[in-house]
Amino acid sequence: MSSTVAGRSGRARLLARLALACLLGAVAVLVATSGPGGLLVLVVGVAGLAAAAAGTWWALAHRGAVRVGGTLLAVGAPVAVLVVYARAGLWPAALAGLALWAVAVLCARAALGKVRRPRGMHASPAAAPRRPVLIMNPRSGGGKVGRFGLVERAEALGARVVLLDPAVHTDVAALARRALAEGADLLGVAGGDGTQARVAEVAAEHDVPFLVISAGTRNHFAMDLGLDREDPSRCLEALTDGEELRVDLGMVGGRAFVNTVSFGVYAQIVQSPEYRDAKAGSALAALPDLLLGYAGHPLDARAGSTRLEHQQALLVSNNPYAAPQPMAAGGRRPRLDLGTLGVLGVRVTNAAQAAEVALRGAQASGLQVLTAHQVTVDSDAARIPVAVDGEALQLPVPVVCTLRPGALRVRVPRHRPGPPAAPAPVHWRAIVQLAFGRRRPGPAASGRGGG
Repeated sequence: MSSTVAGRSGRARLLARLALACLLGAVAVLVATSGPGGLLVLVVGVAGLAAAAAGTWWALAHRGAVRVGGTLLAVGAPVAVLVVYARAGLWPAALAGLALWAVAVLCARAALGKVRRPRGMHASPAAAPRRPVLIMNPRSGGGKVGRFGLVERAEALGARVVLLDPAVHTDVAALARRALAEGADLLGVAGGDGTQARVAEVAAEHDVPFLVISAGTRNHFAMDLGLDREDPSRCLEALTDGEELRVDLGMVGGRAFVNTVSFGVYAQIVQSPEYRDAKAGSALAALPDLLLGYAGHPLDARAGSTRLEHQQALLVSNNPYAAPQPMAAGGRRPRLDLGTLGVLGVRVTNAAQAAEVALRGAQASGLQVLTAHQVTVDSDAARIPVAVDGEALQLPVPVVCTLRPGALRVRVPRHRPGPPAAPAPVHWRAIVQLAFGRRRPGPAASGRGGG
């Protein structure tokens, strides 16, 4: 064991030194460029990034000629940077500097990942269920239930399947309670995350295992549980060869959520009846009024002891995301058992602030990234739009988000892909300390039952 740890530390130190060498190499390329060329590479690149961010803001927050001009700026700024580099003969230096910087960041992340290895959620052995009941939505995920033969496979493994009728609105929570009353000892869902949350709440209330089948469109909950999102039929293996995870369950307005609760801009947009059929068009039509404050209501929130005032958008997640882009495709939560909510507040009111976000990321003044055990959202309206796991709702204020730590028993296959590794944030001071052996950065904090 000690030799393994020592070997990992040695590789981490080597990667840290390589990261610093590439970083110094990138600086050296800029310094070595003749005349003021090195400084020009840096200034033009930063200016191009800021201009593209400002153009994106104008394209989203305005209409008419300003939107057209913003779109042209967002597209033209990167092109202009390339033209300046080419005309000044600086593209070799720019390309070399960018490549060295990219390698430096990759090596730094790899180094920190080796010494700050996150501990996965603890899985416990559990007996196979005798009377599992699975609720399946045949339309979810573009018809994955039928495409992967989930009904037939589940029934072959001894499960009773309740197939929803897409033409009829069905209270899936009531279906789940009826199944428990009839003797079910496991509840499962093949459907979207909103359906997963409603049935998961019933399973948590009765302390019975819950099975997630990744038959939805995005399957964020399944991804963070480490399930196979490409082949949902593999999730059914948990019925005969499974183990249990104890995960947290979010609560908002008296109902459960497994992923996120959104307030503000996104929540307002998904209220539109046109959104489901034309998401991009509906969003572009609504964004100017929402971003500039002409529509919607200002949001004030309290996350623990921190006040967030006049937020344009607020996102509360069941456990924090690894990076402040939870709604992006790459957003993921390394753990679902830390017992804390993730909070992302956004207030960007002009092009300058949009440029700051592009340049500084999570350090920008327009972003607030934190964690809390309770989040309370208030407004001057009696009810506000809320998107709970993507589902559009209207809830009375104040809206309170909390967490039930370890409330949900999730049954997962013993052999599963595991959650994708989140990239480690790069802290150059830690890289220097690691490279020269002054102090080894400690492991990532673990939650309850980590192992």
